[in-house]
Amino acid sequence: MLASIEDDPPILVCADLQVEYLTPGRRHVILDGEGATVHCLELLTLWRGNLWPVMHLKRIAQAAWFNPASKLTDWIAEAKPRPGEMTFEHPLPSAYSSARFVDFMSNIRNVRCILIGFSLDETILATAVDGFHRSHRYQVVGDAVACRAPGAGDAAAYKHAMMNVVGNFATVQSSTELIRTSGAVAV
Repeated sequence: MLASIEDDPPILVCADLQVEYLTPGRRHVILDGEGATVHCLELLTLWRGNLWPVMHLKRIAQAAWFNPASKLTDWIAEAKPRPGEMTFEHPLPSAYSSARFVDFMSNIRNVRCILIGFSLDETILATAVDGFHRSHRYQVVGDAVACRAPGAGDAAAYKHAMMNVVGNFATVQSSTELIRTSGAVAV
């Protein structure tokens, strides 16, 4: 018998919801930040309202383009972790570059994670690939993820290509579909 989402809720993994990615002119500014943020906050509200597990990933790279001492690495105010929500800092694109994250994920059985947030072409992709190789199950919410602007070429085609790649390692779903199947009742 399969468990329902209420009996066995997946962990909502909020990847790199940091000011850095929404600041115009920054090297890693993401595409469609507003649209992705709206869907992220909608899912975060659903998870928090049902008291389902939430995890936050924060990129803390030591590169010139990503100064961890800067206010730009701060959480987006509406997505800031709340007491009781897990947080993991990762220096490399994959969340698995955090020893604490690896330890946590190794010690839970039948983990299911819903990935949302920024840096589709780095953090989300790298985490899904690393998780796939560890037999962890990930879902990526296509309209609640965003990637940086490509150096050249069509931005929509770039995101589409990234979603095709991540789809090899994780299930891809829309926020509408995820909310519909969550058992939540629209008011």
